[in-house]
Amino acid sequence: MTMLSNLAPIPELYVSYESAQKLKVEAADLTSWDLSPRQICDLELLMNGGFNPLKGFLSEADYDNVVENMRLADGTLWPMPITLDVSEDFAETIELGQDIALRDQEGVILGTMTVTDRWTPNKAREAEKVFGADDDAHPAVNYLHNVAGKVYLGGPVVGIQQPIHYDFRGRRDTPNELRAYFRKLGWRRIVAFQTRNPLHRAHQELTFRAAKEAQANLLIHPVVGMTKPGDVDHFTRVRCYEAVLDKYPASTTSMSLLNLAMRMAGPREAVWHGLIRANHGCTHFIVGRDHAGPGKNSVGEDFYGPYDAQDLFRQFQDEIGVEMVDFKHMVYVQERAQYEPNDEIADKDNVTILNISGTELRRRLAEGLEIPEWFSFPEVVTELRKTKPPRSQQGFTVFFTGFSGSGKSTIANALMVKLMEMGGRPVTLLDGDIVRKNLSSELGFSKEHRDLNIRRIGYVASEITKNGGIAICAPIAPYATTRRAVREDIEQFGAFCEVHVATSIEECERRDRKGLYKLAREGKIKEFTGISDPYDVPANPELSVETENVDVDNCAHQVLLKLESMGLIAAS
Repeated sequence: MTMLSNLAPIPELYVSYESAQKLKVEAADLTSWDLSPRQICDLELLMNGGFNPLKGFLSEADYDNVVENMRLADGTLWPMPITLDVSEDFAETIELGQDIALRDQEGVILGTMTVTDRWTPNKAREAEKVFGADDDAHPAVNYLHNVAGKVYLGGPVVGIQQPIHYDFRGRRDTPNELRAYFRKLGWRRIVAFQTRNPLHRAHQELTFRAAKEAQANLLIHPVVGMTKPGDVDHFTRVRCYEAVLDKYPASTTSMSLLNLAMRMAGPREAVWHGLIRANHGCTHFIVGRDHAGPGKNSVGEDFYGPYDAQDLFRQFQDEIGVEMVDFKHMVYVQERAQYEPNDEIADKDNVTILNISGTELRRRLAEGLEIPEWFSFPEVVTELRKTKPPRSQQGFTVFFTGFSGSGKSTIANALMVKLMEMGGRPVTLLDGDIVRKNLSSELGFSKEHRDLNIRRIGYVASEITKNGGIAICAPIAPYATTRRAVREDIEQFGAFCEVHVATSIEECERRDRKGLYKLAREGKIKEFTGISDPYDVPANPELSVETENVDVDNCAHQVLLKLESMGLIAAS
């Protein structure tokens, strides 16, 4: 009997152990590129066959075709551009045909790449086609324009060693390790469940039912690479999954972690996830409502329709080689004390249907409210509460932005004193001048240096927030993209409250106690915000305060009231 195609080994890009040792020595002379966290995720899945049939980072011809038609140049289905984005400076040092060493952030060599293509992509087009809109509210579009390098390199990769993960080592499997595991257990049909959120009872019911209907075994296959800014960190999630695993029959269910950098690309992402699961030996895949959707766009509408991903997947499922299992919306029927698919409840009008949305769950966690046992497992709730104490006990950052002389520092000082009076958490003031002296003494006032200064402030604030303290920042912070990056850094660990001190430039100039505006008008200070350099007015700050004809005490009090309404400080 021939081996089932979904269980036969698939090609990897790794060389043998002996060749790898030899290559490591030779690679010492190669030009090196230090990979970003996202590139490390991509490289790992290229090397271990998770991105099969790709043999490396896409060539320009493949990239163009993937962007336009979801196919490689040879016609193979592939929906996601996998490219090595680098800086212009680095790209200029590379000649086509040259080998470069790909290293992790510690400088450890993971593989080499022969650069066959180098081009400057049309990123607006990529955003439009791959993500459906060139809209920075989409995390991957924001990444594309504001984080990724300007130039793409393409070419085949030779794998030397896999990236090192120190966490959950026993739970990480390459596609071939999973295929071998399924062969060993005699599993023929395997349904994969993709998740980036903790699992609650409804998910358990849904996955259980999906496996039963497909007469398949179940692989819980959560993503632990990069998900969406603001998601629960993967350490907490994996501890939650491990708590839930006991609730499944051990002989039919397994869990493995996937080190994938998600793009949140909705329909295309669903097809991509299907291809990746096919490489891991799965035969079925559960596609949810708004699968891998990033939420709302700039005008407050969902980026993708709730069933777009399912429709696209269904269109290509024969080519993907994985059958789609519909994600049923499971709700709890109180009278029967069990979960049932919402569209299969015949006596809807006579029973009580209970459901807690993700938003409602986050609110209950934030406010320390009860989470009923019918909704989630006590073990999962315990893990979530450890990571997310009620908001009034978490660290947070208040970030003031406004023109020079707008009164940011004065209000920040008053706020600091008021928070210290309340007690309970350490308070740190990161004022522009103090930071310039202690963290950024070597920086000037060019755009690059200003951004760097703000990123440093954001970094310190994120560490304070992570450790349960309060950070108050009061730089000018003129650029919206930099403020957004700081917000994302901090919101991983706690709340971020942006306060726009909306004093007009005329009023700031009238107050000018340092005489800076006068010097700027005379051209003696270059790149001065509001005079010769732009200021991006915050589009939707948590709070905007007017300081003209309002005393400082009142402004600081407005901020306190805002923090109270956000649940960050207990109502006085």
